[in-house]
Amino acid sequence: MTRPAQGAAPRLPGARVPGFGEFVWVWDRQQGLQTAAVHLRMARWLEAGWRHGETRLLLQAFRSAGKSSLVGLFGAWLLGRHPDLRILVLAAEQALAVKMVRQVRGIVERHPFLAGLRPERAPEWAADRFTVERPGVLRDPSVLARGVSANVTGSRADVVICDDVEVPNTCDTPEKRAELRRRLGEIDYLLVPGGLQLFVGTPHTYFTIYADGPRREAGETRAFLDGFTRLTVPIQDADGTPAWPDRFPPAAIRELARRSGPNSFASQMLLQPVNAAEGRLDPARLRRYSAELDYTEGNDEAVLTLRGARLVAAACWWDPSYGAPGRGDASVIAAVFLDAAGNAYLHRVHYLTHQPVADPAGPGAVDEATQLCRQAAAFARALYLPSISLEVNGLGRFLPGLLRRELATGGVPAAVREVTSRRPKDIRILEAFDAPLAAGALHAHDSVFATPLLQEMRDWRPGLGHARDDGLDAVAGCLASEPVRLPRLPAAGRHTWRPGATGVRALSEFDV
Repeated sequence: MTRPAQGAAPRLPGARVPGFGEFVWVWDRQQGLQTAAVHLRMARWLEAGWRHGETRLLLQAFRSAGKSSLVGLFGAWLLGRHPDLRILVLAAEQALAVKMVRQVRGIVERHPFLAGLRPERAPEWAADRFTVERPGVLRDPSVLARGVSANVTGSRADVVICDDVEVPNTCDTPEKRAELRRRLGEIDYLLVPGGLQLFVGTPHTYFTIYADGPRREAGETRAFLDGFTRLTVPIQDADGTPAWPDRFPPAAIRELARRSGPNSFASQMLLQPVNAAEGRLDPARLRRYSAELDYTEGNDEAVLTLRGARLVAAACWWDPSYGAPGRGDASVIAAVFLDAAGNAYLHRVHYLTHQPVADPAGPGAVDEATQLCRQAAAFARALYLPSISLEVNGLGRFLPGLLRRELATGGVPAAVREVTSRRPKDIRILEAFDAPLAAGALHAHDSVFATPLLQEMRDWRPGLGHARDDGLDAVAGCLASEPVRLPRLPAAGRHTWRPGATGVRALSEFDV
């Protein structure tokens, strides 16, 4: 099937389907919404591309701009004008593709200009595929959802919509990026001659498929989407004028930039691919303090404060290593406390050491793992920590049982959380440090400045791999983890200090 002639009359029993801008306006009114100017801009661009016979389109818009919803409306509009079209929706995962197809189906069912598209008998009217009333007898459904890694061999499509095919899970390593490009390269074998490829998304890596020039570091001689007609809509223009002022006024944009950090904001909101290799962790951005924890009890409540501010949560991360002291990876444990204002206090970073044991079965010998676990237990006791997150990748998987034993032996009421890190270390570190450092919300105790952590920050360069980063990895684990809010029993007169973590007594006898 070739692309229908532009301006051809729609094969519908109802009224003629209008232009896409009006189609969107009518749908928004039906849903009780106002049509934003930024949506009209994107709608007019999509319609112009279709009418002019464009076959390669790339729409980049900031996160939460409503671009996927608009593209779903575009798919329904295309079916209204040309019911014989076959549309394939590709996304990073099957569930994301189904989400768009479900939206298109709902529009077909409810939009006043699409009356008659739903057949009286619908053999295919599911969330992941459906077929509208059409004059042709075609093997493929009108709209089909597939994950980008799914097998689509044998399918044919007039329109392929690639909606957020690039996400962290598909681009955070060179191997994943190569596989994504290979999969997307197969689209040419699915499209009919003259068919439309429409990419919709935001960049998640410097080596993004959406780059407007080749990434020669990755061996590219031309951009992956070279030749595509582009529309790029950042959250604000170069003069700071918001693209959607009703929803994202300047104050909201500034707050979003503060919370997300410069790298994430540049990538996801300004649509500027960020080169992680240029990442720097500036120790000068740490806000130094010398105060110690202040633990008090009263009225059957425990309170932990720091510099006069009550602490509400804590995170502790241990990245273990059995390497010989001074060689190989370091075994590092770190603790970060949080207050109600959102400040993070990096209170301690300990580089644990152990004495190598020649004969573990010898009299009085304590094996290396037990030595490390005892130090971790003492660390938790000294800082009133409610839990320790233990990275169990590799050798760490043998430690949780030993650590629980040492915590129990020492009377330390702390839980052990087993954590497996699957994302690349460089990305974890950059994302964890980026926002709090940029916002000036990361405080560090005097003792931290006497550890190798600051040198690690100065030397750190993502992807190079020769600089030490064990302390950075432990602190990043604290910053990125959710504070544990598990209740714990009082021990040695010490009550839990986190608000809301104590038990509540309630009546359990009622007259019914």
